[in-house]
Amino acid sequence: MADLDDTELVAKVAEGDERAFLAIYDRYASRVHALALRILGEPMLAEEATQDTFLKLWSRARLYLMERGSLLVWLLTIARRTALDRLRLEGRRPTLSNSEDPDGVWQSLANEDSLTPEARWRSMFFSVQSLPEEQRHVIVLAYYQGLSQSEIAETLGWPLGTVKSRMRAAMETLRQEWLQDGPE
Repeated sequence: MADLDDTELVAKVAEGDERAFLAIYDRYASRVHALALRILGEPMLAEEATQDTFLKLWSRARLYLMERGSLLVWLLTIARRTALDRLRLEGRRPTLSNSEDPDGVWQSLANEDSLTPEARWRSMFFSVQSLPEEQRHVIVLAYYQGLSQSEIAETLGWPLGTVKSRMRAAMETLRQEWLQDGPE
């Protein structure tokens, strides 16, 4: 199974192939767990979110569309939503952390020697880190902490318009870098 690509494995999972499911799990569980841990901050909750993510893969594999992105990106999107849902369910907010601390998490999210789209996602970390501090802060709070723009404004004591402007500027900078580094 290890010699099959992600698309072939997902197709087999959609047919109920447990070995294909385990191959995907072995391939991506550590990255899914790293993202869940980054968002939730607690190992036990991160393990539960990781398990939920892979249960969703098992039950929804037929919904995966290769044209919309890699399997890893799809799994990380599910993991992020699952972790944020867990936070909302528990009625708590994630701990606000120093935006400089996710280095270890990003090391495990992608293979830095890879030339695949996965490596581009890893490079996004460096793009986020290169943003001006105010822009980086709103991106981290919105994406990793799951806060809305109104919640970010309240948390930081900034006017909502300021948060929106900084978010827009940050997203435009990241979009330009993404397009610049993308395939021709």
